[in-house]
Amino acid sequence: MVFIICVLIGILTAFVGSIAGLGGGIILVPSLFLMNHISPSFAWATPQTIVGISLVTMIFTALSSSLTYIKGRRVDYQTGILFLIGSIPGGIIGSRLNAYFDVDVFTLYFGLLMIIVSSLLFINKSVFKREVRPNQKSVKTVELAGERYHYKVSVIPAIILSLVVGVLSGLFGIGGGSIMVPAMMLLFGIPTHIATATSMFMIFFVSISGTITHFVQGHILWEYVILFIPGAWIGGRLGAKVNQMLPGKTLEWILRILLIIVGLRMIIEGLS
Repeated sequence: MVFIICVLIGILTAFVGSIAGLGGGIILVPSLFLMNHISPSFAWATPQTIVGISLVTMIFTALSSSLTYIKGRRVDYQTGILFLIGSIPGGIIGSRLNAYFDVDVFTLYFGLLMIIVSSLLFINKSVFKREVRPNQKSVKTVELAGERYHYKVSVIPAIILSLVVGVLSGLFGIGGGSIMVPAMMLLFGIPTHIATATSMFMIFFVSISGTITHFVQGHILWEYVILFIPGAWIGGRLGAKVNQMLPGKTLEWILRILLIIVGLRMIIEGLS
């Protein structure tokens, strides 16, 4: 039964995570917390081991979905590599901080983080939008569904943002996409499809660095990690394919709904 549940969780989290560019951690982490509370068979699912399993699972989710996104020419490599400069060291720092959190504080902070991020997506983009002209230096131009988009990513703000996201990723095991995707859309004007695809490209590398740290600390239970990998690979590919068929507005609503639901549930659990 544990095997079946883990495989199903792996498919679901990878599918949803790759569609929205979140990596799947925001589904996998609370799912395992829930199973820990309702089933003795999941007594091994402590906050630290859950994060370790989440990060390893996201390596395969991100690799699977990234290969699909690369084939569809949706990944902005330059921007992704720029964000990795801060995300990787941030992920290592966050993984180390994770050991100092107990269950209640962990879930409460996780939930609050999700609500804050989801609220950002309800803010009118014009509040954040900067005027970008195609002839400006370092401006990128992409065409999606017949519409042309222009955006520019500033180096220093991008590195600072990615450092913060990296810390949160390592701390909560969420891959960073739940923060990075809204930030790329709101602060830099990156189209939703490019933001989600580039996020999965980044999550692959960030998850590797976070996994190494958790491995050294003994937080990874390989006998259970193996159960999530097949589902993560299948769900990652399916999610990326569905993403490329959906309109940008639909993807934004998926993000909002996911973050609000997960955030509220985790806050309630942390306070109870």
